[in-house]
Amino acid sequence: MKMSTMKKTTLNPSEKTEVVRLPHGTDNPVEKDEILDLEENIVKAHARIQGRIEERLSCFRKIWEQGSDRDLFSELVFCLLTPSSRARSASRALEQLTQKDLLFNGSAEQIAEYLNLVRFRYRKSRFIVEARGRFFGPATASIRQALMGFDSGFERRNWCAENISGMGYKEASHFLRNVGLDEKTAILDRHILRKMCSAGLLGSVPGSMTGRQYIRIEKCFLDYSKRIGIPAAHLDFTLWFMATGDLYK
Repeated sequence: MKMSTMKKTTLNPSEKTEVVRLPHGTDNPVEKDEILDLEENIVKAHARIQGRIEERLSCFRKIWEQGSDRDLFSELVFCLLTPSSRARSASRALEQLTQKDLLFNGSAEQIAEYLNLVRFRYRKSRFIVEARGRFFGPATASIRQALMGFDSGFERRNWCAENISGMGYKEASHFLRNVGLDEKTAILDRHILRKMCSAGLLGSVPGSMTGRQYIRIEKCFLDYSKRIGIPAAHLDFTLWFMATGDLYK
């Protein structure tokens, strides 16, 4: 899931886009019949797992409604651990940090020792310590306070991507969805991008993305979500499930 390094931008997804072709990756021409077949399969898959998706989203909303700042921070750390790593591996690494009482007390060196399940553990351990200092340091705003007061989910997502080291737009969208604050931005990981190519929405999977490119592709994703009548967060879960057979977080 290597999509975390990108040039920041504060654009909203308002640019008109159709099929996006990017300079990196391999073009993937898709026949119209294949696109229609995939769309039908997406709708069928969503109908099959729709109840399970809503259960997951309901659990996420409860984190914001009932969770503590520490609960919110744990989800933030999970999303910092996911780039280039499996979600379940990131979750197990987070569990180890919690069990060893390092998440809120460990140094970057101590934390890195228990991140062997994820890639770039030394870099990610520094991101964790820096984020912890931002939200739990002396005279700092709590993470809940920091996330309140935005006019839109896109503005909140932009703030996270610009102010939390290790968080690009994908990780910020993932985090905000996982704490029940946003279900309208796109989590454009590689599984989703490949499905977008198969659906004829994207000409190629980019090796990396600038913020502007992310916004353009996100606009395609959100337009497609509206066209086939599946909410953005549901579509993300559905495409992820179709690609991996999993319905995690």
